[in-house]
Amino acid sequence: MAISDDDLERLRRCVELARVALDDGDEPFGSLLVGGDGATLFEDRNRVKDGDQTRHPEFAIAQWAVANLTPDERARATVYTSGEHCPMCSAGHAWVGLGRIVYAASSEQLSQWLAEWGAPPPPVAPLPINAVAPRVPVDGPAPELADTMKALHEAKFRRPAGRSAGGTSRPQGRGTTRGSG
Repeated sequence: MAISDDDLERLRRCVELARVALDDGDEPFGSLLVGGDGATLFEDRNRVKDGDQTRHPEFAIAQWAVANLTPDERARATVYTSGEHCPMCSAGHAWVGLGRIVYAASSEQLSQWLAEWGAPPPPVAPLPINAVAPRVPVDGPAPELADTMKALHEAKFRRPAGRSAGGTSRPQGRGTTRGSG
């Protein structure tokens, strides 16, 4: 299934949530859960800045969904996210039986951007969602949002010119812990 205009509007909301995360000193990731009826059920942003690298919005969605939705409702729901799920979030998504995933920027894009900016490689492999959760329907990336997402990540992860890898500008958290989106 291709990314529709409705999907793009929902992805734009994810980008807004990513910007909120960045403005709060966190990494720029935002996600929302939309029910089969089209209603937004849950939204969140990245919250890893205080050291808990599992506080990704996609993982929070999986936890919320299993506590609040029936298996059928989870299967009919769609997760929209500013960045492709990391392996942890992909597994959580699949284990709780959520439906389609639509993302703005891919793990591959984020990995390329981080390398371009001299960020150290992440300790977690940046695997595509379907490498972890092969039966989950996935759509992305959204080329219309690539420049915006790159700018948000650059604001967080780009090492200022002249800084060494050990300097205070070394990227922290999601980009270096979970690899990518």
